[in-house]
Amino acid sequence: MKNDGASIDADHLKRLAQIGVALSAEKDIDRLLEKILTEVRIITRADGGTLYLMSDDGSELEFAFVQNESLALNMNTAEGEMTWPPVPLTHPDGSPNHANVSAYVAITGRPVNISDVYATQNFNCEGPRLFDQKTGYHSQSMLVVPMRNHENDIISVLQLVNAREPESGLVIPFSPECEGMALSLASQAAVSLTNNLLIGQLENLLDAFIQTIAVAIDEKSPYTGGHVRRVANLTMSIAEKINNCQEGQFAQIHFSSDELKELRMAAWLHDIGKITTPDHVVDKSTKLEKVYDRMEEIKTRFEMLKQECQRAVKDAQKKADAETLRKAEREIHTLNEECEFLVKLNDGSEIVSDEMSERIRKIARRKWRTSTQDLPLLTQDEIYNLSIPCGTLNDEERDIINNHAIVTYKMLSRLPFPRKLRRIAEYASAHHEKLDGSGYPSGLKGEQLSLQSRIIAVADIFEALTAKDRPYKKGHSVEEALKIMEEMVRDRHIDPDLFELFIQEKIYDEYTKTELTERESNSS
Repeated sequence: MKNDGASIDADHLKRLAQIGVALSAEKDIDRLLEKILTEVRIITRADGGTLYLMSDDGSELEFAFVQNESLALNMNTAEGEMTWPPVPLTHPDGSPNHANVSAYVAITGRPVNISDVYATQNFNCEGPRLFDQKTGYHSQSMLVVPMRNHENDIISVLQLVNAREPESGLVIPFSPECEGMALSLASQAAVSLTNNLLIGQLENLLDAFIQTIAVAIDEKSPYTGGHVRRVANLTMSIAEKINNCQEGQFAQIHFSSDELKELRMAAWLHDIGKITTPDHVVDKSTKLEKVYDRMEEIKTRFEMLKQECQRAVKDAQKKADAETLRKAEREIHTLNEECEFLVKLNDGSEIVSDEMSERIRKIARRKWRTSTQDLPLLTQDEIYNLSIPCGTLNDEERDIINNHAIVTYKMLSRLPFPRKLRRIAEYASAHHEKLDGSGYPSGLKGEQLSLQSRIIAVADIFEALTAKDRPYKKGHSVEEALKIMEEMVRDRHIDPDLFELFIQEKIYDEYTKTELTERESNSS
């Protein structure tokens, strides 16, 4: 084949096959776009070129890459280097924009080959002319070809400028052979671009779906809104600090982009098992709360007993019976003390000692009368819950809460995640495990726990300790939270190296400035 004009020889055919292999191997969307434009320019000997992408709604062409060898230009919109307005495919009245050559190709799917943009009468080439005025360049020949996906939709447009004669470098028209090869390469490129875009869209869909599930989990409880998002953000802050470590325990550890994505998704999904946890258990703010706080019923019973005493006081006053009067008044005082004692125990803030438990049982032996019978002042269930040693959850409720980690693993392990995300279920479900093996659900210890699970655990613990919106506990200050975590390090509950990094890099400080400050301002 002769090298007249900008024609293609046999070497270009071989090059075309090599390009197809290279394009199919490229996974990064920006590098792929750049490679497509570069290779089309090389094979057609074009001095410059523009790659447009069809907008999501199909109403306009968006600039993606612009190259010009003479001007040493290689710009893209992804890095903010270009802010050129998109090319609309329709006029304000709704008619198709056939005057603009790139819009015409996008609308019709037909290639356009122009020998001189300043002489053409068929298209408005105002864009290239304005470019020439600003840069001193001279656009002459132009070739514009469409890129179609597997559904025959236009997904991109390639616009090439100034084909050059190989020996002299003079600008010449794009030959019919050039046009054919550009269309062929555009077809190959469209396959790679479509696959890349589809993968990106599926990943975006998966991300959005995961975050939607996380929002649903948080919305189940009015007290945990934003918990999952905050844990995910804190998890990624820790991971990024690890990647930046130049010395110390984490100097040799570097998470790849896929590993970071896997960790982020695991953090977003770490509480997915709480979908099955009853709200009245998750939000149990007092020991006696079920659907409502049963302490009000106990207060009513105390009031009934006090009313009996008050009647005794009145009778004693009428009879001037001083001894009976003192006994009745002492009983009222005792009832008030006992009621206050139970109310205080009910909020779960105190550690219940053996003496306290015995006092609860003694109070329970009091009798109060209904319309038909005498009953113990406290039921066995009320005694059991008021005697909870710490917090507001009894053993059965704690098992229900702990079960969310098992459910998390069951749910996530059944999802067909791609190979690069295959450990999401493991990382997400192990955030309550402890280094000494006393955690749940599997009692893993030491090296059995992945670094990723340990990171989520630290993030989850710090978020929970500093949260001020939980009904079942008070929120700790950052200093208090760090002191508690220090004790957890000594007890081999959390990773000491991660905690040291958390302190040294002041990750907690960054978190406080964003999340805690924002929550406090929203609640004030």
